Amino acid sequence: MSAKIYRPAKTAMQSGKAKTNLWVLEFDQSAPRKVDPVFGYTSSSDMLQQVKLTFESQEQAEEYAKRKGIEYRVILPKETTPKSLSYTDNFRFTRTQPWTH
Repeated sequence: MSAKIYRPAKTAMQSGKAKTNLWVLEFDQSAPRKVDPVFGYTSSSDMLQQVKLTFESQEQAEEYAKRKGIEYRVILPKETTPKSLSYTDNFRFTRTQPWTH
């Protein structure tokens, strides 16, 4: 049984960073998925694929995995630099490039 520990990125549907400060422990797929021939549903016999555990910090997630004997790997988040431009900067007098539509 193995798992990955990561911090989720913000979704494209929101401008804020809600739920991006939590760390998630998610189990890897251990059984292949099957397609039901009658209905076409995709299913699996592996119930751990549905489990996502959230932690306040990376250290807490690692301690939990060690305590339960779970092999894990940590995926570190890519840090982004905040953009400091605002809408009014498009019309700034000291702008170095001309503004176009």
